[in-house]
This record gives sequence, C-alpha cells and structure tokens, in this order.
Amino acid sequence: QGQFVESGGGWVQPGGSLRLSCAASGIRISEYTMGWSRQAPGDQHAFVARVGVGGTTYYADSVKGRFTISRDNAKNMLYLEMNNLKPEDTAVYYCGRPYGNNWGQGTQVTVSS
Repeated sequence: QGQFVESGGGWVQPGGSLRLSCAASGIRISEYTMGWSRQAPGDQHAFVARVGVGGTTYYADSVKGRFTISRDNAKNMLYLEMNNLKPEDTAVYYCGRPYGNNWGQGTQVTVSS
C-alpha cells in the first residue's frame, strides 16, 4: 500500500508561496503515478495534480500555471511547489497514489491576509 507523510504546510499571505514535501515508505514511488489532492472545509476531496511514471504531469484547472508537481525517485519523495497562492487554496493537502486511493494524513495550508 505505502505510507505517506506530508510536510511544509502553514500560513501564507495571498500571493505567497509554499513547497510541500511528501516522504513515501513501503513502496517505490518510481513504480506508480503519484499525486496531490486537497480538501477544503465543507468541500469534498479534490484532485490537485499528478505525475506519471514517465514524468508526465496533469493539473486541476484551478492550479494550472501556479503549482508544480515533481518527484525524486532516488529519495522516494514527492513535492508540490505552490506559487501565487489564493485564499481559495486553503485546504488540507494530501499526497499519495491517486489510482490506489491511498493517501497520507495531510498538511494544512492556510492562505489569508
């Protein structure tokens, strides 16, 4: 299944940036499509970004051009670089295997002035 531990969340003002990290164990992320999702208060779990085994990336329209997903297979790590953050990006962010519906515990991101 794999276990995932997210870090790097916090509070940031609108227009700011954060970099989320995800440490994976129990699996080799090089063998799987990996991704990030998020859940805002009162909303359903929503797709954010994913990166395929070959490195192809795909983003939700709401984050396209602002967020960048990347992976370091040697370190078994997944990252999400978030720029030009908006209040509507406030959510708990999860990393994991989107096709296996296997996610970590999440890290809170709050964007407000």
